[in-house]
Amino acid sequence: MKNKKTIEDVDVAGKRVLVRVDFNVPLYEGIVMDDTRIREALPTLRYLIEHKARVIIASHLGRPAGGMFESQFSMMPAAMRLIQLLGQPVTLLGGPIAGEQALSASLALKDGEVMMLENLRFNKGEKRNDLAFVRKLAALCDIYVDDAFGASHRAHASIAGVPQFVPSVGGFLLAKEVNTLNKMLEDPKRPFTAILGGSKVSDKIGIIDNLIEIADTVIIGGAMCFTFLAAQGHSVGTSKMEEDMVETAKGMLERAKAKGVRLMIPTDVVCADMFAEGARTLVCGVDAIPSDMMGLDIGPETTAAYAEVIEASATVLWNGPMGVFEFPSFEAGTKGVAQAVAACSGETVIGGGDSVAAIKKFGLADQVSFISTGGGASMQLLEGKELPGVAALDDKEV
Repeated sequence: MKNKKTIEDVDVAGKRVLVRVDFNVPLYEGIVMDDTRIREALPTLRYLIEHKARVIIASHLGRPAGGMFESQFSMMPAAMRLIQLLGQPVTLLGGPIAGEQALSASLALKDGEVMMLENLRFNKGEKRNDLAFVRKLAALCDIYVDDAFGASHRAHASIAGVPQFVPSVGGFLLAKEVNTLNKMLEDPKRPFTAILGGSKVSDKIGIIDNLIEIADTVIIGGAMCFTFLAAQGHSVGTSKMEEDMVETAKGMLERAKAKGVRLMIPTDVVCADMFAEGARTLVCGVDAIPSDMMGLDIGPETTAAYAEVIEASATVLWNGPMGVFEFPSFEAGTKGVAQAVAACSGETVIGGGDSVAAIKKFGLADQVSFISTGGGASMQLLEGKELPGVAALDDKEV
């Protein structure tokens, strides 16, 4: 973001400011269950209000079919929670998202007032980046602010479209997210350890490739470790494994070795006879996985080895759990890694929804340096790719 403008680079007083936030929050019976993403947007919203902007908030929520209002995906619960947090009224607009009513309401706003549009995805033009919808959104504002890091990897109308027509800058959250992740990738304190979990090598191939170029140690966990174990010639029983990625994994192991990067994979695993909480379990070495069992977590020997490396690191990135931590029988590996990350005295960064869920589950969220709000967006940055939402913003004058 060092070459992109932020809200501090523009005069927002008396201006209609369309703020794209990421209020895609979990709901239960119309109640916001986790307001983290709303809270993270508060610094930008309060700055705009204090500087006499006329604020128009826009977000998506869930996966509505598009083209019509669907009550279970309404922004109402998010608006109600925002009112509580801001301590001032927020008008939620019904009707067409960017129709005549929205335009009239935007023009009627006074300095410091706030309104919110309904779910952007109620209009099919949002995901399609439809020009007609883009123009209607752009007509609502004089300035556009992107503070939706969690959606900034999507070239949608409210992310990449609107900046084509109005002055566009980044909000505080977007800048903090991008700057933190980029600094870690460009100039990490060493040793730099990257912990990667999840189910598929194919989902993380870009990240692994990029981090082999940057990190000192890359730790592999989750179901994707079995593809790496297969690449080393081990039999993995009924474990989830991508046969078509075995050669790719073998190439990664060879490339890491050639570059002097330590690529760590499990030496023992926790196996089960079925994917269920009440399954029969067995801890075994990776050279002794039974043919009729599946690996669902890294083993205690591996957890201890990983923890030793993590705690001695100056920079740690964690993206993806070590096992099926949703089941208590298979949470030990993920919990052990989470505790090691929390105990590390260096810079610790958590990126990815499952890793965030894990660090919160084990009550360690306040013991890490930074938790990213955007899974898909953080993954794209970790691959070394530019985010459409950032690329669309105005450049700073040289």
